[in-house]
Amino acid sequence: MQRCTIVYTFVINYVEMINYSYLALGDSYSIGEQVAFAENFPNQTVQLLRRSGFAYYAAEIIAKTGWTTDELIDAIENTVLLENYDMVSLLIGVNNQYRGRTVVEFENELEKLIQKAIQLAGNKPDHVFVLSIPDWGVTPFADGKDRILVATDIDAYNAVCNSSAKKFETNFMEITVSQRADGNKNEFLALDGLHPSALEYAKWASKLVDEILKKM
Repeated sequence: MQRCTIVYTFVINYVEMINYSYLALGDSYSIGEQVAFAENFPNQTVQLLRRSGFAYYAAEIIAKTGWTTDELIDAIENTVLLENYDMVSLLIGVNNQYRGRTVVEFENELEKLIQKAIQLAGNKPDHVFVLSIPDWGVTPFADGKDRILVATDIDAYNAVCNSSAKKFETNFMEITVSQRADGNKNEFLALDGLHPSALEYAKWASKLVDEILKKM
């Protein structure tokens, strides 16, 4: 009996994997003060994007607790960054308000940051996301403070965030309304009673991913 040799040929299709980059600019809300690094909103955003099938590098974060707009500007100028990123988020201003700085000063410096963010996003304004500023006045940390005044200030700052984002044709993402609703609940707060917990950041990340996916 003649032996037959059967040869199986496997055809493998190699799909080139595109890697995406994300830069988060801000303050304590971007680094995730009091929560694990993996639980801040930029890193949760990357994880959700990966689960959606997109190969994102780890988030690059230029942020520090206590930073104001001018301090963030200085930090960006003194940091070696990639030439451009696929997505850039900007969340800054709460420390300007906390230190009693004027809305006019904030607007001038925010616009500089938005223009820099656009440049870092490869001159694609629609790939820049300006997040509204959370209201720390609803948290236990604000006990004894004038919560109404804080809310009024935050609203004024966020009006600037909204108008400036639109002025430069970037995206404005509102997170303050839902944060105010949960900002005094233990599960949505870090142990310091001021900064958000991972659960709060998860809300921001989910909303941001929904907006980013529209650009993919």
